[in-house]
Amino acid sequence: MANEAELQKLGLEIVACRFCRDMPAKGDADRLPHEPRPVATLSSTARILIAGQAPGLRVHESGLAFNDASGDRLRQWLNVDRESFYDPDHFAILPMGFCFPGYDAAGSDLPPRKECAPLWRQRAMHAMPQIELILTIGQYAQAWHLGPERKASMTETVADWRRYLLTNRSPAILPLPHPSWRNSGWLKRHPWFETELLPTLQERVRILIS
Repeated sequence: MANEAELQKLGLEIVACRFCRDMPAKGDADRLPHEPRPVATLSSTARILIAGQAPGLRVHESGLAFNDASGDRLRQWLNVDRESFYDPDHFAILPMGFCFPGYDAAGSDLPPRKECAPLWRQRAMHAMPQIELILTIGQYAQAWHLGPERKASMTETVADWRRYLLTNRSPAILPLPHPSWRNSGWLKRHPWFETELLPTLQERVRILIS
């Protein structure tokens, strides 16, 4: 079982982290240009872990994970309301990067910061041994949690979801695309996601949070 005192200590350390601002992986030129605001939800009881990418600006401003349109779509996929989603007895939330990474020249969110996962991810996973299902959202989470088992593209990885979910691995892993509005076209091109994957996801979630 998870150690509540260990989790609380780790949570405080994560909140206080300023590594990407003070000691960036690529040196001063890569320093995070704004004050970090780590966003993560650790839990000693949740059986589902949502492994996302990194907070967007709205999440950075509110301090609440998936508090945006992407979160609305994700909750629809899971078939849960906001109260259940933000209940740490039901879900732990651990993005690959805890802080908003900023925008690139085209105005898109940058990838998760490279400093974050090596510093925190293994410790956080070790502190939550009760997790039974990891929802890996997007290529960065899938790369970390699936390693060499990940396919060449995010689409191929998600399409092979049964192999990751229904084998004897513990915890089970279910790869998902990012619920961003930018992926609406992807959802239309791959109707099996809604007709085959989502019903299985929703049933597994229902069981694990009941």
